[in-house]
Amino acid sequence: MKITWMIGGAQGTGVDTSANIFGNAIARAGYYIYGNREYYSNIKGRHSYFNLTISDEKARSISHKVDILASFDAETVFQHYQDVQKVIIYNKGVLNVEKDRIQSIEPETAERIPFKTVKDVIDYLESKGVTTIGIDYDEILKKVAEEMKLPLSVIDRARNTIAISASYDLLGLRKDYLYEALKRTFKQETFVKLNLSAADKVKLSPIFNLKELPQKKRRVQIDGNTAVAIGKIYAGIGFQSYYPITPASDESTFIEAHQEVLYVDPVTGDKRKRTIVVVQAEDELAAVNMASGAALTGVRAATATSGPGFSLMTEGIGWAGMNEVPIVISYYMRGGPSTGQPTRTSQADLLFAMHVSHGEFPRIVIASGDHVEALKDAIWAFNLAEKYQTPVIHLVEKALANAYSIVDLDELGGDIEIERSTIGDDNERFKFTDSGISPRLLLGESTVYYTGDEHNTFGHISEDPVNRVKMYEKRMRKLETADKEIPEEKRYNVYGDLDSKYAIVTWGSPKGAVLDAVEELDQKFAVIQLRMFNPFPKSVKKLLEDKDLIIDIEGNYEAQAAILLKQYGVEVTNYILKWNGRPMGRDEVRDGILSAIKGEKRVVLNAGN
Repeated sequence: MKITWMIGGAQGTGVDTSANIFGNAIARAGYYIYGNREYYSNIKGRHSYFNLTISDEKARSISHKVDILASFDAETVFQHYQDVQKVIIYNKGVLNVEKDRIQSIEPETAERIPFKTVKDVIDYLESKGVTTIGIDYDEILKKVAEEMKLPLSVIDRARNTIAISASYDLLGLRKDYLYEALKRTFKQETFVKLNLSAADKVKLSPIFNLKELPQKKRRVQIDGNTAVAIGKIYAGIGFQSYYPITPASDESTFIEAHQEVLYVDPVTGDKRKRTIVVVQAEDELAAVNMASGAALTGVRAATATSGPGFSLMTEGIGWAGMNEVPIVISYYMRGGPSTGQPTRTSQADLLFAMHVSHGEFPRIVIASGDHVEALKDAIWAFNLAEKYQTPVIHLVEKALANAYSIVDLDELGGDIEIERSTIGDDNERFKFTDSGISPRLLLGESTVYYTGDEHNTFGHISEDPVNRVKMYEKRMRKLETADKEIPEEKRYNVYGDLDSKYAIVTWGSPKGAVLDAVEELDQKFAVIQLRMFNPFPKSVKKLLEDKDLIIDIEGNYEAQAAILLKQYGVEVTNYILKWNGRPMGRDEVRDGILSAIKGEKRVVLNAGN
């Protein structure tokens, strides 16, 4: 069972908060949820919306086909009327609002809407069999104002509570869970009372008749930014630098809010308090260089950024590569080029991450496909960085960073290990070894020389050609060593039926939509999720060599993962691609797969507002 719910409204009116309250209440009733928020790159006024999947089994994706649309303004009706499948909740007070009077609708969007007023849209939806529920928001708010003896300007903040209360009624669940969620969210007694009053004044008959489900396992609600931050804290991060940028900043601010941690020594079991140093740098180049400096002292160091910031970090990443610095870069991908789409998702930076900075040096690149992976990959990234003494780039898209899901708590444990590097006992920092990995020396404990120039084993600048070849090969051998040591099965996941002649290859946030779409189809598929791109899992070729149909599904124009697959001998037959900045939904992926089966070579998805 899956139900898709959406709420929309102007930014700054509590859309995100109301969606979180609604989702929390649903989760308390025993259901899994997966939610995604979409918003413009301005502070207040432009249209934002939250899409939520409700499921009796683990939820992994959203759908752009919406069962319930909860709206309290006119623009949401105009923006999302085509998405509504079953029910729309709307404000009676906006029925006569004309599309052309809404200044926040982009001209290109307005041109595609064939209706003049909200009433025209409602009439159209009714003709299509959609249940339309009009609520007099203003009348309810007046009653709350009279009851609370407060001005309407204050009470108006409860407008979105009316929308989520109506939505909750339609599901048929006990409203106690919603009341509890409201109490947990609002700290001031006045706001608790006015929101409870607004919620209680909405009485609708249920349409979906959901029943409370028993919770057999402990669960947690987590988003992508928080998952990565928790993973870093668990891994023992000692230093995090950043320059504010969407959608990466939330990770650093979470670590900053939890920088005093209780550390348990894995060997002795001793407990002690540990402080994580979090620094907001003056720019991204400074941020990555600060992380390198911290890492050279022996602490686990990282930085977090997005596309424009990663572009500015390239010189510093090259310096870290030259000096074999174990740093982690959390790279939250968003739409580009340049400023691009600051608040929208993208997978267009894969090849950039693979080849960031000039010259050749090992860059380990991993990509997470869900929130559990995001947390564990943050730990894995530190282990890889220290073991192979090289920058590790952890790719997480905006679609995953700003989405949240309910996961079983036991999923976050299990196969988690902390691996630390070997510390040397002399001053030969860049000693030649068969593996390419030299024992580390720590600033403050040894005499160490670091430079951006080529150097000898002691770190002194050297342009000798023989030394250049040996030092160059030493650095590159680390990637060869990593390729031999990292198990292939950790570099990709396999789902579905490997014996099927049909295969799908994907990576990153489309994972959930792909798995959900395949479950809805009669045709069996082998689904390969790529998790590490450098060093690349070469055994994927064997998994795909006998397939009649290989569909590459990813969020960019060039099919960048398919380009890498081709380098390793895999020829993709069909493509399902998306680059409009919105996350893939299971509904459009399912339709895309059906089109590919029918012979369409390149399917371009474009759902989302």
